[in-house]
Amino acid sequence: MNRINKAFEKENSILNIYFTAGFPDLRDTIRIASALENSGADMLEIGIPFSDPVADGPTIQKSSKQALDNGMTLALLFDQLVTLREKVSIPVLLMGYVNPILQFGIEEFCKKCKEVGIDGTIIPDLPVQEFLDTYKHHFEEAGLENIFLISPNTSEERIETIDAISNGFIYMVSSASTTGAKESVQDGQLEYYQRIQDMNLKSPRLIGFGISNSETFNIACEHAHGAIIGSAFINQLEKEPSDEGIQKFVHSIKKQ
Repeated sequence: MNRINKAFEKENSILNIYFTAGFPDLRDTIRIASALENSGADMLEIGIPFSDPVADGPTIQKSSKQALDNGMTLALLFDQLVTLREKVSIPVLLMGYVNPILQFGIEEFCKKCKEVGIDGTIIPDLPVQEFLDTYKHHFEEAGLENIFLISPNTSEERIETIDAISNGFIYMVSSASTTGAKESVQDGQLEYYQRIQDMNLKSPRLIGFGISNSETFNIACEHAHGAIIGSAFINQLEKEPSDEGIQKFVHSIKKQ
């Protein structure tokens, strides 16, 4: 069984934390991943920096630019991840845009993910049908769960289709906007959360975009199986990137 599935079997309030590979320092990837697990994170999402991250807000865009300026590439990231499973046992996903992955080669990308112990991928701009028709077999051969996104504007028909083809979890984008930390749940979000909850989907769901503190995390957990925090953690790394700072941040979300 994939580590992602095992995590949802054990935990109902999953804290998945995103960080950009190569930020703030080029060699920080494994250190940050290890510190997050040691601090109580349940799942990790490592961002592949890209020059045009259209779904990301200014915080993650800035981290992506710095990572690229530091010299991070997809090939270098895989080199760093060779030691991942010596330090990290929780599920790890790679999040990135399709262009750099296509340039690297989808088949080679999937093989490398398998070699270093990656459990899944999130590729927001890879169309569902293109994935199913062209790339799905590569992901299956590598034991990778590809995670699909839904938003408040996604039709029920499409949500049901995504639910049927998902084996990991569904990424619930909390609002029709780019990523970014928000202090509280915005108007209309609770209605959206409840609407999806009432659909009784088979797949677990994690809510992302705008989750930044214990309040927004706990509300997400009441309506889904957990949440994804990105921009707020990037802000933390910019202010206090030490292992102690990471622990303080995770404990502030989970109130440990």
